[in-house]
Amino acid sequence: MTFPQTKKPVRSAKAGLRRLIEGNGRFMRGEAHFPTVCKEVLSKLARGQQPYATILGCSDSRVPPELIFDAEFGELFIVRVAGNVISPEVMGSLQYAGTVLHTPLFVVLGHEGCGAVRAALEFKHHRVKQHSRIQTLIENIVPGLPDSDRRLPKDELLERAVEANVRWSMQQLLETPEGSEAVKKGALLVGAIYEIASGHVRFLS
Repeated sequence: MTFPQTKKPVRSAKAGLRRLIEGNGRFMRGEAHFPTVCKEVLSKLARGQQPYATILGCSDSRVPPELIFDAEFGELFIVRVAGNVISPEVMGSLQYAGTVLHTPLFVVLGHEGCGAVRAALEFKHHRVKQHSRIQTLIENIVPGLPDSDRRLPKDELLERAVEANVRWSMQQLLETPEGSEAVKKGALLVGAIYEIASGHVRFLS
């Protein structure tokens, strides 16, 4: 099945979000239409790309956006970095997606049990440091972590921190002139958490 020929083009951010939710539903039910490569599809994509959504996700090998959203070649513009952190390079990639590719939908995708967020919690609470470049990444996460009660179970602390980190990345994007302007013009920025054990993507309200 070659979806670029059969799927209707996505014209809006809300339509794109519906397609992501539907794709994740197929993935969870074991009904995903993982793409079959053919020369016709590749030839079409060689002429250009028109992704309907941009995903900022974690580098974790268990969280491949194309698979968990059952997406075709050319449908998603994906930026992946440990902890889905914001950096100048990430910002440049997202700006390219918005201004050049005109994707109407942006998703910050975190996931359960994120190792980068766990390391950020250990640094915030116990001053446990990582190797130099990893530490730089961790320190990008710490400002967005909540002041949770450390008596809570570790799993609950991490769950809260993962969601807070997604919202922190979203906040940083919205505070840029480009991000706020894009939203004013109709772009949609949403946060989501991938539940590794179930395969479900929970979109944040």
